[in-house]
Amino acid sequence: MLAVVKIAGQQFKVQAGDNLYVPHLSGKNGDKVEFNEVLLVDNAGTISTGTNVKAIVKAEIVNELVQGDKVIAFKMKRRKGFRKKHGHRTHYTQIKIESIA
Repeated sequence: MLAVVKIAGQQFKVQAGDNLYVPHLSGKNGDKVEFNEVLLVDNAGTISTGTNVKAIVKAEIVNELVQGDKVIAFKMKRRKGFRKKHGHRTHYTQIKIESIA
């Protein structure tokens, strides 16, 4: 069974047993989460989309906080003495898909 689910404004293609890194979700390790915004379900060749989808994706939080790679934004204007350096690391949550019901 395959599903396309919307998590925090992004779409993810999921199957039971998948591990995903999604934008940061509130919760602790071991907490169960459910995603109601299922956009597409493929059940053994039978595809349902739109309002016909009556599925819920259940997952478990494996790691509550994973930091992404460091991204640096550097601005400089030559001969003016202007330099600005900003950086950030995006926070993710690792989840494991348990079932699509």
